[in-house]
Amino acid sequence: MKKILFAMIATATALSGMSAAHAEGVYVGAGVTANRYNFDVPGATSADNHSGYKAGGKLFAGYDINQTWAVEGGYADFGSKDYSYVTGAGNGALKSKSEGYYLAGKATMPVSDKVGVFGKLGVARVDNKLSGTGLSSGASGENKTGVYASVGAQYAINEKVSLTAEVEHFGKSADQGKKATGLALGARYNF
Repeated sequence: MKKILFAMIATATALSGMSAAHAEGVYVGAGVTANRYNFDVPGATSADNHSGYKAGGKLFAGYDINQTWAVEGGYADFGSKDYSYVTGAGNGALKSKSEGYYLAGKATMPVSDKVGVFGKLGVARVDNKLSGTGLSSGASGENKTGVYASVGAQYAINEKVSLTAEVEHFGKSADQGKKATGLALGARYNF
């Protein structure tokens, strides 16, 4: 056990001396997200697809305190989706639009000079807007605050520009009680 602990400490010490896949200071970034949606209307039949994936966008900014620690905040647009359905009582349609905001601490571990893996943990707010016609007219949305968590990797193209890929979890979706988890691909610029 002592040998394993010593090896872990030696590895962490060696990695902390490597150049990270990012510099210290302020950074900004943008990207695209892919998020799952699912409309569950009891007793509904429809020609429309009630579940699938939708693309959206993401903006983020942060401050690298050092090679390992950073603070990051961001905005993600999860996209909108329309769903038309038929029930025994009549026809209806729903339109959903969701977005989320987060503030998180970030820990990065360099794998090589250009590659780093990271994890983020913080708080997120998800805003859902639902509107409808027919049986679903008057539908509304909810806002929900929850735990934000993310794991990912980044690749430094040069000292200023990096590419990122991560899986983000924004807690539960307010309108359907389902997990708001998606894949985000982006680029960041270090000042």
